[in-house]
Amino acid sequence: MLELIEKAPPDPIFGLTDNFKKDPNPEKVNLGVGTFQDAQGKVPILECVNRAETLLLKEQESKNYLGIEGSPEFARCVQQLLYGEQHEFIQSQRIVTAQTPGGTGSLRIAGEFIKKFCPDAKIWLSDPTWSNHQSVFQAAGFEIATYPYYDYDNKSLLFDQLIETLSNVPKGDVVLFHACCHNPTGKDPTPDQWQTIAKLTQKKGFLPLLDFAYQGFARGLDEDAAGIRAFAWEGCEVFVSSSYSKNFGLYNERIGALSMVCANPMAAENALSHIKATIRANFSNPPAHGSLIVTKVIGDPQLKELWLQELASMRDRINDMRELFAKTLKELNVKEDFSFITQQHGLFSFTGLSKEQVEILKDKHSIYIVGSGRINISGLTTDNMGRICEAIAEVLSD
Repeated sequence: MLELIEKAPPDPIFGLTDNFKKDPNPEKVNLGVGTFQDAQGKVPILECVNRAETLLLKEQESKNYLGIEGSPEFARCVQQLLYGEQHEFIQSQRIVTAQTPGGTGSLRIAGEFIKKFCPDAKIWLSDPTWSNHQSVFQAAGFEIATYPYYDYDNKSLLFDQLIETLSNVPKGDVVLFHACCHNPTGKDPTPDQWQTIAKLTQKKGFLPLLDFAYQGFARGLDEDAAGIRAFAWEGCEVFVSSSYSKNFGLYNERIGALSMVCANPMAAENALSHIKATIRANFSNPPAHGSLIVTKVIGDPQLKELWLQELASMRDRINDMRELFAKTLKELNVKEDFSFITQQHGLFSFTGLSKEQVEILKDKHSIYIVGSGRINISGLTTDNMGRICEAIAEVLSD
């Protein structure tokens, strides 16, 4: 059988990174990979993480399995970051949390759980969305539908069209929202728009699933939670898939969580029992180290304050590069207006570059960008900014 299997196509992002690694050009730049990079182009280990790991090495006494749902202490940290310590969801025990291998693992567990109890439901994804969303939910057996999201010409949110489409989503279907720092566009709803979306969700009765991979990367921890907190009505059901790869820099620790807000504590307990059964049939138990780090940092006032400072520094660096990118292109007399970049949030933005222009940048200048034209803003530095912008100006003028 195996000799008849044809080679699968490469992942569009990891395949791009593979090609980047093979490129001998010493000035090559990778603007496709989804990691925060510092001013030297490195993926840093946060100092709060270093200190937490040092403490853990002294304190740890066992490498025993975690429970199927992961660490209870980590679950409390997740809920605190999502909703604050005193939110009604937490006080009434209407929210339960299971630890997962990264945000992707959380999305897959959510998909399998929902498919089990809502087998006829479709899942609605924004157009565009993170490239792996479709793969994850198709693998879980979902039919995929899309709702309008981004105006490519005006670099804006298609809010009226979004609302019109969601107004016709059947009760019981699932709608996936990016809670902040929309990937790939960087364009988010305003707090008022989130309230409108949440009210429509309540009225229509579809199930909201919020992908929350970048908390703290747009405006701040609480500000970035405006999207998920908009869905805070009595008796609501909400799924939140959160990841701590970006805001803690724990990419290879694969630390994420799936949280469910249910109508009452009993419903939450019952839902968690089935989430645990789903996890048991997939990866059985989550890895511990990432959750231990997050729990240590959040639970130690000094480490938490250090983390907040480091998170603010990462956010400031991204925003500084947005400003410098738009300014440099303007100084090069590029006819296109790139000021929209400064109005977007998070690691990613659409440049508006065509697939053909992206290929020229790769082949001629060793600048690697995803075929859609999405770039990782943190891949820009003061050292490479001039060369990158000059190359973009050149392809735009052809």
